[in-house]
Amino acid sequence: MKIGTPKELAAGEARVAMTPASAKELQKLGYDCLIEAGAGAAAGFDDSAYAAAGVEVVDTARLWSEADVVAKVQPPTEDETKTLREGQTLISFFWPASNEALLNTAKDQKANVIAMDMVPRISRAQKMDALSSMANIAGYRAVIEAGNNFGRFFTGQVTAAGKVPPAKVLIVGAGVAGLAAIGTSTSLGAITLAFDVRPEVAEQIESMGAEFVYLEFEEASQDGAATGGYAAPSSPEFREAQLAKFRELAPDMDIVITTALIPNRDAPVLWTKDMVEMMKPGSVIVDLAAERGGNCELTVKDEKIVTDNGVTIVGYTDFPSRMATQSSLLYSTNIRHMMTDLTPEKDGQVVHNMEDDVIRGATVTHAGEITWPPPPPKTQAIAAQPKKEKPKELTPEEKRAAEVAAFKKQTQTQVGLLALGGALLLAVGLVAPASFMQHFIVFVLAVFVGFQVIWNVSHSLHTPLMAVTNAISSIIILGALIQIGSSSVLIVILSLLAVLMAGVNIFGGFLVTRRMLAMFQKS
Repeated sequence: MKIGTPKELAAGEARVAMTPASAKELQKLGYDCLIEAGAGAAAGFDDSAYAAAGVEVVDTARLWSEADVVAKVQPPTEDETKTLREGQTLISFFWPASNEALLNTAKDQKANVIAMDMVPRISRAQKMDALSSMANIAGYRAVIEAGNNFGRFFTGQVTAAGKVPPAKVLIVGAGVAGLAAIGTSTSLGAITLAFDVRPEVAEQIESMGAEFVYLEFEEASQDGAATGGYAAPSSPEFREAQLAKFRELAPDMDIVITTALIPNRDAPVLWTKDMVEMMKPGSVIVDLAAERGGNCELTVKDEKIVTDNGVTIVGYTDFPSRMATQSSLLYSTNIRHMMTDLTPEKDGQVVHNMEDDVIRGATVTHAGEITWPPPPPKTQAIAAQPKKEKPKELTPEEKRAAEVAAFKKQTQTQVGLLALGGALLLAVGLVAPASFMQHFIVFVLAVFVGFQVIWNVSHSLHTPLMAVTNAISSIIILGALIQIGSSSVLIVILSLLAVLMAGVNIFGGFLVTRRMLAMFQKS
């Protein structure tokens, strides 16, 4: 069978669904690869690169007539959909909820359509999740676009000419795009705040160096498990509390990046006109939800506008296409993984298994029938862990009482151990000779001192302080050296063994530390 990729017809679309690298992998699955002349040029892949990878470069008519599987980025046009033939498979973004006419045309053509935007969010399908791949790029590019329109540094600087404060960035929505934007913003040195309707993502946000914006409001529907890892619609009360919080933050924000989307719905309006008017001149808003109407009330799809108070609002919908080479590499890899699942025998034959969760979930038309929307997957969708209860903040009096109780408990434990040790020493002293007791007391004291020294070192410091702690604990070697001169053969043997083990401890510790430090040296 043959798999082919046509040139994208949508205005401004520079991505391509097959790259020379992905074509080589598809050939390993047993497919012959076709590419329309010039299809990869905008993404940096010329026809000669495809030819060198074993791909046949053909014209439009031949590609659609010969290819058994057609891989695209954007949904097909009406004419392209009418070109599909019975049994032919189309793989592309399709957006079935808003493309009913295309859905019916594909059904009438009896073509099999796999929508990459409908890949279920289950663990096994992560490698095919094209939405996440593109959202990751969009989040990164949104910060770069904001910086291009922002008139200052992101990071704070102190120079001879004066002090430059860091930019303050607010990311609304902590999905894939939001997390990518958070990572880019913090790496550029900005003070980054992030908000999400799912409080359980706070730990992820804070681990990336950003501050999570908490909303003092309990919302029962914030668990995203029911919607496959996406945020669910919020109640009117929650929305009002959310908008009030944003109005509080708006005057201080230099850059706002909005990413909030709800599946099969228009984007919720989260940044209203009055919030834009509160922002400082020169501030920037980048609306990644512009394609679905926008999270900002003033967003204009595919345009950049400047408001009367000097706020720039970017409503571009082609952020992944603005990084076409990287986007094409990731998207073509998603396609290749989908083809791997469709070709279980690696014999170049498509097996459209409608019992498979991933294939069934992504298929919107099959064998002359519309199969969208799909049934819920048998395996549970990827979702964040349930919200953990925040530890209660103790008052100074409670902290003091807890410290006193811990001190009393520790003191009681130590007194008990000392009493037990004293009793053992007394019992041994009653039956052992005086010469043995001298050596035994030295041994007990060495063990006690070594235990106290090491036990009081924080566990997190054991590795960086390996050499030092080992050297301190090996002070026992001094006692062993003193005992070597004993007249007792048994004590001499034990002392030699003690010197040997303490020596291994000392030199081994320094060796481990040396190797550890070498790992951080630049080659």
